[in-house]
Amino acid sequence: MHPTLLILGGTTEATALAARLAGTGIRATLSLAGRVENPRAQPIPMRVGGFGGVEGLIAYLRAEGVTHVIDATHPFAAQMSRNAACACAALGLPLVALTRPAWTPQPGDDWRHVADIAGAVVALAGPPRRVFLAVGRMHLEAFAAQPQHRYLLRLVDRPNAPLPLPQAEVIVSRGPFTEADDRALMEGHGTELVVSKNAGGTGARAKIDAARALGLPVLMIDRPALPARRELARPDEVLGWLAHSGADLGV
Repeated sequence: MHPTLLILGGTTEATALAARLAGTGIRATLSLAGRVENPRAQPIPMRVGGFGGVEGLIAYLRAEGVTHVIDATHPFAAQMSRNAACACAALGLPLVALTRPAWTPQPGDDWRHVADIAGAVVALAGPPRRVFLAVGRMHLEAFAAQPQHRYLLRLVDRPNAPLPLPQAEVIVSRGPFTEADDRALMEGHGTELVVSKNAGGTGARAKIDAARALGLPVLMIDRPALPARRELARPDEVLGWLAHSGADLGV
């Protein structure tokens, strides 16, 4: 069976898998949510935008003759992961997650765990502080409930509308980042607290390592609950999974 893959992407893992597949002759499409204005060019065909929930995803999978789905979305893209699990179960399609392990505290880390964005907002109650708010632009509105802080925001795209935070400095930059650069960024801003999702992986870890080096506390937002599915960590493991599923990889 010659496979037709749908890769649900938006992560460095998805990009690495696309690079591994390029030139193999395996038919694959990388799907992005469309939250970044100018996504990086990819070596395989790409689609951008949502599917329209579970039913829309089922319709797409049928129309495109998809045989295997790889969920390489961000660990916090829980709804997309749930939709993928439901759609694949409905059609009997093989599904695997290409994901990164969560970060775990290291000696010297000072983490305060919260369950979600709402918990992080509540935890920021109190006197004004200088906060490195590293949660992405989609969640900024929630933090308007704590306007007393001076926020440092690092965004992939420059905001095209006024920010909901009255005291915010925006740095437009795209990772991966280095610990040295993030340490200098925090020192220059006078950061007193880092707010971060537990994204895992290496591309965004620099701020966590920099916070440890500077002795700063981190308000760590724990990962959401995701559907039970097989999880792999490397593109080559995905190719092995495909081969064991009976797919003719031709490589």
